[in-house]
Amino acid sequence: MTKIQRHWLLPEGVDELLPEQAARLERLRRRLLDTYASWGYRLVITPFVEYLESLLTGVGKDLEHQTFKMTDPLSGKLLGIRADITPQVARIDAHQLRHEEPVRLCYMGSVFRTRSDGFSATRSPLQIGAELYGHAGVESDLEILCLMMATLSAAGIDNVFLDLGHVGIFRGLAEEAGLDAGQERALFAALQRKAVPEIRSLVQEFSLPAGLAEQFVELAGLNGKADVLDRAVELFKGASDQVRDAVEYVRRAGQMLESCLPELPVHYDLAELRGYQYQNGLVFAAFVPGAGKEIARGGRYDDIGAKFGCARPATGFSTDLKTLMRFGREDRSEKQEKIFAPWEGDADLDRLVDELRRQGGVVVRELPGQKGDARAMGCTHELVRSGDGWQKVALE
Repeated sequence: MTKIQRHWLLPEGVDELLPEQAARLERLRRRLLDTYASWGYRLVITPFVEYLESLLTGVGKDLEHQTFKMTDPLSGKLLGIRADITPQVARIDAHQLRHEEPVRLCYMGSVFRTRSDGFSATRSPLQIGAELYGHAGVESDLEILCLMMATLSAAGIDNVFLDLGHVGIFRGLAEEAGLDAGQERALFAALQRKAVPEIRSLVQEFSLPAGLAEQFVELAGLNGKADVLDRAVELFKGASDQVRDAVEYVRRAGQMLESCLPELPVHYDLAELRGYQYQNGLVFAAFVPGAGKEIARGGRYDDIGAKFGCARPATGFSTDLKTLMRFGREDRSEKQEKIFAPWEGDADLDRLVDELRRQGGVVVRELPGQKGDARAMGCTHELVRSGDGWQKVALE
């Protein structure tokens, strides 16, 4: 590696966007935030760096491991770079707004993580999402789900299918079994891998009752179309109310989703435990062919604001703008004009350039002695002298 290469080498998982990419991303950002505003979601902006204690309040170990830490030279306290904006927005609702009625908030910003987490290989996503606080019913989950699908549609992403689950099923079984933290983590990891032989071995090791042990084993296979819910009802008919209510909640969500988005393929996975450490209800993720990982995800995380003095129902979703841009398409059939204006020192020309810019036009001024003409500058039109004035002419 040469000295010059070392100077521009970026850390692994950190990227930069060139002008065309950045312009496309900015158009997408504006389109999505306008969409959220049309649904009644208000934009909030959270700090990139916070005191570590505040940043990690109410979140699980996974997010703590993803957080870069440093010492503030002014206060001597530990700081953290945000790895997820969702907990920050929950704090705003709980600590700053403190409303009784439902609150709808949206956000967009850079996050930085110690490791990539699945959306893409990047450690520096541009996270965008929406959160709905103050309503505990399936209707608010449905609104967030539909808004997530509207996000993907606005990004030009087709062939989406949805994965739907509920962490309350596993959590209810774990409570019924009286698992300690280590046992729960072991079964959690095995279920995430759908490792049935390992699950059988673990439930034997933990000396669980036969019926409960079989429920853990069968849970790993409860994935597929809507008929898995019928199998789940039969499997968990002797389980706790929490487990049976969770299965019924998923059924209701699926039925309502089919009514709102009948063309959306839905896959049920009752062993899906994404976000288990702080989510406690319905969980969902959107996939597209070729992505390998989910491109958007969300779920219910009631009472996350309790640590800030306001326990509220909450549901939301998030995604990465750069991932949406990579898998989406953009309709640019009407390319924006880019006008080249010569350097003439002419007052009429200067007034025309100012007027075109006020009208929203893009005008690039020639600089004296510059290399490259209007075409080299990527312009579609140029201003040419016509009699006593100036005229816009298309470049052939």
